[in-house]
Amino acid sequence: MQRDLLIKWYFPHPPEKVWECLTNAELIGQWLMKNDFKPIVGHKFQFHTKPIPKMGFDGIVNCEVLEITPGQRLVYSWKGGPRPGVVELDTILIWTITAKDQGTEIILEHKGFKGLKNYITSIIMGSGWKRHIPRRMGSLLNEMK
Repeated sequence: MQRDLLIKWYFPHPPEKVWECLTNAELIGQWLMKNDFKPIVGHKFQFHTKPIPKMGFDGIVNCEVLEITPGQRLVYSWKGGPRPGVVELDTILIWTITAKDQGTEIILEHKGFKGLKNYITSIIMGSGWKRHIPRRMGSLLNEMK
C-alpha cells in the first residue's frame, strides 16, 4: 500500500517571492519549521519541530536536496522516525511553481507513504499541508516587500 499527496494553492504574488519562501531557510522557518536548508543539490538538512512520541516521531525530519530548477521546481527527501538513525517515514517532496493569473500556483507532491502507519501519517500531514500552508505562507508573502 502506498499513498501520495497532490495539493495545489494559488497566491496573488509573483513567482519570485514564492520561490524565495521555498528556498530561504529563514523564511521557511517562518511558515514551516526551523531548518538549516540551503538551495544546493546534495545538501543534507533537517527540520526541527515538537516531537510526537505517540506517532513515533522524534521531531526531526532529515532531508536532502535532490533537484533544483531555479524559480520552478524544488525536490527533496523527507525522512523521519522515532529516534536518530531509525527511519520509518521515507518520502519525497516536490514543489513546483508556475506563474498564473497575475500570481503563482504552487503544486506540492508528497510521495511515498508506504504501509498502514505511513498511510495514517499521510492523512495527518495532508491535512496539515492543506490547512497551514495557505495561511502561514500567505501571511508571510503579504508581509514581504
